[in-house]
Amino acid sequence: MEVFAQVSDPRACRGVRHSVAGVLAAGLSATLAGARSFDAIAQWSAETDPDLLGQLGLNRSPSEATFRRVITAADGDELDALLGAFFHTRIAASGGRRVIAIDGKTVRGARTRTSTGARAPHLVSALEHQAGAVLGQVSVEARSNEIPAARTLLSTLENAGMLTGAVVTLDAMHTQTETAAQIVAGGADYVLTVKANQKNLFQACKRLPWKHIPTQEQVQTGHGRRAHRAIKVTTVPAWIEFSGATQIAKIRRTTTRPNSKRSGRMEKTVEIVYVITSAGHREAPADVLASWVQHHWCIENRLHWVRDVTFDEDRSQIRTGSAPRVMATLRSAAISLHRLHDPAINIAAALRHHGRHPGKAIMLLTSEKGL
Repeated sequence: MEVFAQVSDPRACRGVRHSVAGVLAAGLSATLAGARSFDAIAQWSAETDPDLLGQLGLNRSPSEATFRRVITAADGDELDALLGAFFHTRIAASGGRRVIAIDGKTVRGARTRTSTGARAPHLVSALEHQAGAVLGQVSVEARSNEIPAARTLLSTLENAGMLTGAVVTLDAMHTQTETAAQIVAGGADYVLTVKANQKNLFQACKRLPWKHIPTQEQVQTGHGRRAHRAIKVTTVPAWIEFSGATQIAKIRRTTTRPNSKRSGRMEKTVEIVYVITSAGHREAPADVLASWVQHHWCIENRLHWVRDVTFDEDRSQIRTGSAPRVMATLRSAAISLHRLHDPAINIAAALRHHGRHPGKAIMLLTSEKGL
């Protein structure tokens, strides 16, 4: 509630009946209970006991039009920065190094027609590996702009003091010397993946004398599949141009899973990637480095997938103004709050539970006991 009280009110003062903090708090509470649209948020609010709404600073339920106006006109940059800082304070004492994954996702349902074709908002987010909480988000108009957007997000994290001592993991798109330099300058270490999209760098990494380097291996089984990961790590060669780079690794992933055509046969896929990191061998031995690389994809599994499947984000028809981004922010905040309350929680089950108990959703916003 203190965070929402700092959000600028986008409305003219005349005729305002509900505070922007109360409207956003009710919107997030409804999202914690599974609401996916303006209508669903307004319905949740209308059916909630007035005494509970009073805890959010509301003397009565806002209308659907009020939720729509506030969310459509809200400053997405300001809201994301405030919520990111809030979640950072809640996970800073979790122990060990903070590891932050950065990746983008397109809100496909918000696609609009322009003079140059169809466009949908593309949101680049930062997720803390262990807690599964979102620390920041920025918006771009197209996926091709994700590289500078990631640097803008890194600047936001640095200004909020989140980079110092952290580790940042990114996919192959962001394996850029400028990005590496920015992360190191912000007091963090990076873990960058090299794939075939950077042909010259990939081939140069491939030519290193890997056969003379010992291998560490790990096997995981479950859900009918078997994943074998082998990693080799060595000191970076002199020709590596990434700022502060200390280690380079080769990771070979061999996955065996049932054939998708249900033929009873198993199919095997092999992928080889290279990883460049500024973390030294003491703080990032082979097993730790492999874990950072593997868990980078938690941003896909624990954030993007949940927003897509549990909240059905890609089919949302909300398109006007800041609304697609702010609604995505509320979904990410709901996921983060649920995870901080119970790290092992099933988000879909949590939404159903809080849908039946609106007071518990409001408690997550109004009480330290909720966290």
